[in-house]
Amino acid sequence: MARDSVGIIFGKTGTHDFSFAIPDSTLVKRTDYVKVWHESDGWTLAQVMSMTRSSDDFKLAQAADVAIGAKMERPDSKLVAEAMVIGGRDQDGLLRSPRTPFSPGDKVFIADHDLIRKTLGLSHGEVNMGLLEGHDIKVSLEMNSLIQKHCSILAKTGSGKSYTAGVILEEILERDIPLLIIDPHGEYSSLKEPGTNDARDLYNKFGISPRGYGSQVTVYTPANKVLNKDADKVFRLDGMNLGAKDLMQILPDEKSNNQQGLLYEAISTIKAEKESYALDDIIFEVGNNKSKLKWNVISSLESLREADILSDHPTTIEELFTQGRASIIDMKGVPPQLQGMIVAKLCRDLFEARKMGKVPPGMLVIEEAHNFCPERGFDKTVSTEILRTIASEGRKFGLGLMVISQRPARIDKNVLSQCNTQIIMKVTNPNDLKAISKGLEGISSEVEEELKRLPPGVAMLVSNDIERPVLVDIRVRKSKHGGESVIISRSTVAHHQAPAKPSVTTPEQAPGPAPRKETPAKKRESGGLFKKVFGSGK
Repeated sequence: MARDSVGIIFGKTGTHDFSFAIPDSTLVKRTDYVKVWHESDGWTLAQVMSMTRSSDDFKLAQAADVAIGAKMERPDSKLVAEAMVIGGRDQDGLLRSPRTPFSPGDKVFIADHDLIRKTLGLSHGEVNMGLLEGHDIKVSLEMNSLIQKHCSILAKTGSGKSYTAGVILEEILERDIPLLIIDPHGEYSSLKEPGTNDARDLYNKFGISPRGYGSQVTVYTPANKVLNKDADKVFRLDGMNLGAKDLMQILPDEKSNNQQGLLYEAISTIKAEKESYALDDIIFEVGNNKSKLKWNVISSLESLREADILSDHPTTIEELFTQGRASIIDMKGVPPQLQGMIVAKLCRDLFEARKMGKVPPGMLVIEEAHNFCPERGFDKTVSTEILRTIASEGRKFGLGLMVISQRPARIDKNVLSQCNTQIIMKVTNPNDLKAISKGLEGISSEVEEELKRLPPGVAMLVSNDIERPVLVDIRVRKSKHGGESVIISRSTVAHHQAPAKPSVTTPEQAPGPAPRKETPAKKRESGGLFKKVFGSGK
């Protein structure tokens, strides 16, 4: 075997996969990219999907003898890898798979970066996502495709979904594209501040520098600045001259047809007498009605008044959705039911404004999307319908959608299925894995095990711009991350940082084999570096 080859193909081969024997376990590992020369198609890219080690000499009987104390010599073993064929580019730049199988005896080589980059189509776009896992190959996405065809970021808590969202938002801000961000937990205001120099090695690794976006980011609060000290401005809806239809969209609960009729009747009476009116006028007029149904309507109207979300000086969509700026609606201190109403109203107004050309093209970002567009059977919110509409029709009008969630199974499938770019980090819940494998284009059940093992900071990226799902080491953020978990006990942290020495110190005293020294690669998989720099938040 040639010195630079890593294995030899053997046994039964096909046009989609093959097996090859590996002489040394240090030469190749699972998920590595390899290449094989095809007699008619030239160099062809493949990926190692699994590896097995076996021994013909070490049988069950010998293992049983060793288990009860017999001495043994290390048995000879054979290492075999299973590879999936990806293909190669033809003269027209199209990806083609071989039409005839490889031959047993063909040599397998580690794929060079140029072949990986060219075959997978990794570096054509402007959006810098990071590096191909295990390689120094930049992974980029097309900005237009990312925004117009929508994007989803899915992961369990603590896997880095909010961090990854921040990476994409930085790329969008640097290209002066408007952003409207629905932020239930106040995680994204940290976009204003540059990252710290503690991550200098990571900045060098990804070829970037710390940067804050304070001049481009405005934080709005639907509550008040006492509850939300990080907010720059208060957010208010227009409370003047509301029609019955407007009220039905923003009232916290649904009304019967008779109750809706009360509203229509009261507002019609007011319009006949006044050119301008407020919520108090509507409450007074409903109170004059003799129907017993009025009390439920009045209760809802008064709840809306007490929320203090309506104003005669409202926040306009034109102010929120401006070229080169990000508006963050920080929902801290806002009741969940009121959050749904605000999101419904905002999204509806934004979609209509974009259709009329009143605001420039841009992106709407929904964090904790399962709360605002839940799947049927889980919940019902007033914002679901408009988010479905934006997901299905937004691309026609230049309005992109990014949905971020820790519960993929609970997001409306009509919304999720419209996201052509999927960024999936570690997921372990069986229902969520099932929703991902069934509901997202480009994801099959074979990758479920891979998703369970992903370390923090690594994502599986599925995109129309890239030929197949790839693992990406997400780049470090330029701005500060705002999603870190709160430290409960510093003594606990100190305990974990400085573990006590084990009582067993020699192999003879140990009940089993001595612990294997952890390699740098394993340390990275444990997420220690990620947590040190990025925090352990979402």
